[in-house]
Amino acid sequence: MEVKIGIQNVNREIVLESSESADAIADLVAAAMGGGSELRLKDSKGRQVIVPTSVLGYVEIGAEESRRVGFGAL
Repeated sequence: MEVKIGIQNVNREIVLESSESADAIADLVAAAMGGGSELRLKDSKGRQVIVPTSVLGYVEIGAEESRRVGFGAL
């Protein structure tokens, strides 16, 4: 699942691939915005991204994709 994080006053966004579900990521974002001082997410390779909630602009959570089977190109 692709997650994009926008930071205030920064032109580039942080993009990461996560193995978490959309609901789990939304819960982490809500908990961070509700009273936490930072948003912590782990990507699919085990790297951790930490963003202070005071500079968080937006979090875009991509749609969950089902795994494709076969060799066909779309």
